[in-house]
Amino acid sequence: MFVNSVPVDVIGAAYRIAANYLKKTGRIPQDLNLHEALFDSIVEDYRAGNRNKLRLANRAIARIERAEVVELVS
Repeated sequence: MFVNSVPVDVIGAAYRIAANYLKKTGRIPQDLNLHEALFDSIVEDYRAGNRNKLRLANRAIARIERAEVVELVS
């Protein structure tokens, strides 16, 4: 299924993988429905040509973790 030319199944699976990991590690709240930066990161990579859900999830997780470190240092 496509929504605004983005396949919901690939994007959704990548988001679920990344959000599950980040929730289990305490980086995002358990009750959060949508982490916009995480979702946007996945969509951006997908539109850049990456179609592998695990790679999409891992790259998004890395971005969120890097952003966290930058906030701590600043």
